[in-house]
Amino acid sequence: MRCVIARYPFDLTKSGVLESMKDVKPEPVTGDYVVIGRRHYSAKQVGQVITRQDRRDFTSAEVLRAMARLGFACRARSTASSAPADSPYERASAMLGPARFV
Repeated sequence: MRCVIARYPFDLTKSGVLESMKDVKPEPVTGDYVVIGRRHYSAKQVGQVITRQDRRDFTSAEVLRAMARLGFACRARSTASSAPADSPYERASAMLGPARFV
């Protein structure tokens, strides 16, 4: 299937991507990722391996779009995880509930 990544056309196949990624050790995933086989690969890692380009040359959205068209499961980073975490004091206060004065 013809896919455009970083303004360059690539003829990618599902079997070709599987073959390219079979000996690649997955990096820790911190953002968008692609599930290839039973492994979760960073979208940027997959893009670098299949295009042989620098990771700064393409976006993870381009890779996710191409991999989804080939039939791979893709997940975008969730916006909820980017929200700042509550401090331990805020969590404890929320568990105790509002103050009640008698």
